[in-house]
Amino acid sequence: MKAGDVVAEFDRQYQLLRLDDYRASVAQHEANIVKLKADQGVTRYAQNQLVASAKADWDKAQLDLQTIPVRSAIESEEFKLAEQESAAHYKEIASEAKPFETGLQADLRRSELDRDQAKIELQKAQGVVDKMIMKAPMDGVVVMQTIYRGGDFGQVQKGDQIYSGMAFMTIVDPSSMVLNATVNQVDSEEIHVGMKATVHLDAYPDLSVPATVIAVGAMTDGGGWRANWVRSVPVRLKMDQADPRVIPDLSGSADVVLAEEKQAVVAPLESIFRDGPDGRPFAYVEAPTGFEKREVELGLTSNLAAVVRSGLRKGDVVALARPPAAASEPARTP
Repeated sequence: MKAGDVVAEFDRQYQLLRLDDYRASVAQHEANIVKLKADQGVTRYAQNQLVASAKADWDKAQLDLQTIPVRSAIESEEFKLAEQESAAHYKEIASEAKPFETGLQADLRRSELDRDQAKIELQKAQGVVDKMIMKAPMDGVVVMQTIYRGGDFGQVQKGDQIYSGMAFMTIVDPSSMVLNATVNQVDSEEIHVGMKATVHLDAYPDLSVPATVIAVGAMTDGGGWRANWVRSVPVRLKMDQADPRVIPDLSGSADVVLAEEKQAVVAPLESIFRDGPDGRPFAYVEAPTGFEKREVELGLTSNLAAVVRSGLRKGDVVALARPPAAASEPARTP
């Protein structure tokens, strides 16, 4: 897979129908706004014509007042009354112009808000539809997970129902592989981030891949079918070298280096003796006259061997049992 490729799609039929409804709603609101603007244009023109007509009547009445000197007293009074009426009528209509325009703008803004709300709903619906298509966030290999189906476990396939929080697919970068492992809770305190390790895969017994501990769990995992007192801590190791044979979902193990001593003499643990629990360690080293007792200084020790910092040299032959027991079997130190 390449970054951006579609890797999964949920059933979107219902959401796509809703999306069409929201698109139609937005289109209807847009059409309503266009119609409202046209209607308001006609109404505004009629209002302007009404104001202009009232102004024309007032102007005519004012012109008639100028003819009073040549008019009779009755006609003069009629002209005065007509001027006053036309002036009052014009001022009344002119005073209604601003509230009238405000009302038109409010109606238009109300329609625009309805349209904007419909657009927001459309965007939400589009977001839901887009989220139902999953795309690869990076280049890698798709690994299908197993799910519980029909009373048994099987690989996820088309038509399966996926619940919230259920993992059904993993995208793995082959150039940056990790090993998800566990360590016994008793040994977990000795594992730290940054420690070096060697990964062994069950599928390739001859393959050893250097790795580094990149994460150690803070809590133990569930005991599962094991006894309640058996707990393990999750550990994640990143492989430091890429190998084409390393593919996802292979089983394996890791040897974590807790401590090391380079260029050290290593002797079998059976060849190290002590006289009493607090006695100094010593070994029986082969000499021309037989095995001689020699005190040694020990370094790192495992269940099988011990590092000898002083007292032995590479190539010395040591006894695995106290001489001169017949069962003694010398072993050469590496």
